[in-house]
Amino acid sequence: MSETNLQAVLETLRQEAETNISLASSSGELSQIETEYLGRKGKVTELLRRTGELPKEERPAWGQNVNQLKDQLVEKLSERRTVVEAEESEQRLRGEALDVTLPGRLYRLGKKHPLSTTAAEVKQIFIGLGYQIVDGPEVEKYLYNFDVLNYPEDHPAMDAQMSFYVADDLLLRTQTTALQGRVMQTQKPPFRICTVGRCFRYDAVDVTHSHTFHQVDCFTVDEGISLADLKGVITQFARKIFGSDTKTRFRPDFFPFVEPGVEYGVSCFVCKGAGCPMCKGSGWIELGGAGMIHPNILERFGIDSEKYTGFAFGLGIERIAMLQHGINDLRLFLENDLRFLRQF
Repeated sequence: MSETNLQAVLETLRQEAETNISLASSSGELSQIETEYLGRKGKVTELLRRTGELPKEERPAWGQNVNQLKDQLVEKLSERRTVVEAEESEQRLRGEALDVTLPGRLYRLGKKHPLSTTAAEVKQIFIGLGYQIVDGPEVEKYLYNFDVLNYPEDHPAMDAQMSFYVADDLLLRTQTTALQGRVMQTQKPPFRICTVGRCFRYDAVDVTHSHTFHQVDCFTVDEGISLADLKGVITQFARKIFGSDTKTRFRPDFFPFVEPGVEYGVSCFVCKGAGCPMCKGSGWIELGGAGMIHPNILERFGIDSEKYTGFAFGLGIERIAMLQHGINDLRLFLENDLRFLRQF
């Protein structure tokens, strides 16, 4: 190909490229044009490859002309890109503009679940009574959940139909009392321990029962501990939760891990003992079970039961929350219904 023909091709390519650049209306189009003409396989780059078609004496001038065209197109692209990007920025700002004449949209703030609020209140009360808050595992060993708590081998709670077993020696804990063995294994008396957490039992879900529930368990071991100390702690706790005029009642009951055992209740804070639907006309509301820690448990962990005694008691977080807020259906706590939760 002659030099004249190549020069004609060069001029045609320049006019074509400058026209396309001037008509480009977006950064994306400019990038495509840049690739089309100046890319590794672009049209200008291809002209440089054709230098070998010319005589040797004409090649330097041809290469200079092609590079000059390349520099011109780079400059044109830069100038057009500055204009296009400014237009795009202005258009984007117009699209994202905030109309300050419109009322603002309020964001709904999350709140603590009523069970979390009750659990935190319970913990705070026992911290004030000198108790240490300790957490235990939800997947518990059979050893701590039943064996060390003085359960007889034929006790129905140990049956697979009453508990969720993960393995032969592992299950979802049925009670936070399982923490007692873990503490006694690592600590020596005196100690005051409180734990709050989830428990699981193979139970049908209805108004007052669930397979998942939250339980408080507190226990104290020291010299000279008696039922009088147990009554004092429970009474103080009840008055903090239900009011300063709350009375407590203790009646004999049986639990494998305490001896003697009691069930305890509080005077109805609605009717003040006169009788109402809340207390089913009795004037009293049952809260949970308690008693003196069985000597067998203390001795198993090397604690001298002649020197040390202790008490333990438990109650349900759901039970407290239901009484505090007048809730009559346990299922509401776990259904995640915002109509219910927003009330708290």
